[in-house]
Amino acid sequence: MVQSHGFLLLFSPDSLSSPFRPRKAGGGKPLDHEVPIHVVTEPSQLPAEFLNPSAAKQLIIGFDCEGVDLCRHGTLCVMQLAFPDAIYLVDAIKGGESLIRACKPALESSHITKVIHDCKRDSEALYFQFGIKLHNVVDTQIAYSQIEEQEGRTRLPDDYISFVGLLADPRYCGISYLEKEEVRVLLRQVDSTVSLSLNTFASQVCTPKRDPMFWTYRPLSEMMIHAAADDVRFLLCIYYKMMEKLNQRSLWYLAVRGVLYCRCFCINENDYADWPHIPPIPDNLIIEDNAPEEEILSVLDVPPGKMGRVIGRRGASILSIKESCNAEIFIGGAKGPTDKVFIVGPVKQVRKAEAMLRGKMLDIF
Repeated sequence: MVQSHGFLLLFSPDSLSSPFRPRKAGGGKPLDHEVPIHVVTEPSQLPAEFLNPSAAKQLIIGFDCEGVDLCRHGTLCVMQLAFPDAIYLVDAIKGGESLIRACKPALESSHITKVIHDCKRDSEALYFQFGIKLHNVVDTQIAYSQIEEQEGRTRLPDDYISFVGLLADPRYCGISYLEKEEVRVLLRQVDSTVSLSLNTFASQVCTPKRDPMFWTYRPLSEMMIHAAADDVRFLLCIYYKMMEKLNQRSLWYLAVRGVLYCRCFCINENDYADWPHIPPIPDNLIIEDNAPEEEILSVLDVPPGKMGRVIGRRGASILSIKESCNAEIFIGGAKGPTDKVFIVGPVKQVRKAEAMLRGKMLDIF
């Protein structure tokens, strides 16, 4: 039993470098081999090939971030990196800005593939808090949608696969995420001023008190370490299974959408001129009769007081636009920006969505 930040953790602590015990997949067998988890507070604790990316040493890693209200205005607290032989939890609170900036070459490198589930807010936090332009990502949320479309299944507007749902899908992992989800809810909501006994531990789950500052607490508890590690430890397995399914056309879409989604909430004054280029359509796809259309990101300004018209009652207006256009439409919501709409997709579909959104602002449609 270990005490951390005013409450007792009801687990036996292991060494940080000891193997992490993986969850069991179907049939009672571990999904993958055990790997050590390292908490990083100095750049020297990270692999040299990560800190100094090169074409001679291409890497594929699982990637995620944890923080408080993670976006441009929030606080990035932990950055998780999953290698085949180890997981590194980069502690931005203890290591500070210099530690995260030491990771900048790797996060911006085309020689290191970052496998992530829903990159938009992580990219926004890295850009506005540390000036990092996240690049060369494989977003498993995008990849999942491409595979579904490729296999003839239609996705409804706003029907984005969650990481919990992705892990549960037998085609990729087929493991239950319920145990981890319960732990994560508890970690975020339990009252950090209360020392928990076995009885109160259960009662707190039923009557939780939200603790939004959870990821700022130090030292990292074993529960925090395992929760952070779980968010990345399965990503490489999922990546390889997805790569087996994706055809050349879907791979191009995946690369393009990855670039555009990383840019999505990272608005700047030079129209992303200093960001990595969008991959061109490959020649082998251009010669086909149904060559894909160029994909773009459009940022539409919404005049003061007009966002309600854009969204509509219970989201009806914006949902109707999404149903009419083959484009992805995002709004900033509570995290912001609150005065813009972001549209990603083929040029013609994006222009169609823009026209319909402007019509909503003018109360035409």
